[in-house]
Amino acid sequence: MTVVPRQSKYCSAIEVALLELSHATNAELLAVLRRQFPTLSATTVHRATARLAGRGEIAVAPPNASGDIRYDTNLAAHDHFVCSGCDELRDIDIASDVLQLVARELRNCHVSGRITITGTCSNCNKGEK
Repeated sequence: MTVVPRQSKYCSAIEVALLELSHATNAELLAVLRRQFPTLSATTVHRATARLAGRGEIAVAPPNASGDIRYDTNLAAHDHFVCSGCDELRDIDIASDVLQLVARELRNCHVSGRITITGTCSNCNKGEK
């Protein structure tokens, strides 16, 4: 017999909100979910995201500029671009190309993992001109 994990209304709402937001912190999720659940607490959101991440239903993404954990619904292995201007986080897929270059630079050491690139997005670049 397969045991199906309990799925609270908050877990379901978090997954829907994350699909809309792409990446979000607990505070961002709380702000969105309070429209539907006005009495929702930060603790409940924290517990629900921890439960979802622990079950592999959402992923942990690179933290925001303040160090807050961000969550992601994209469960496939992927990399990220973080804008140093606005802190936007975008999914990218560059590890397969970049890791080969890094390994070569390190004289064929074995390298693995996902990559987070920091730069300035096109919107922030427009503001700099």
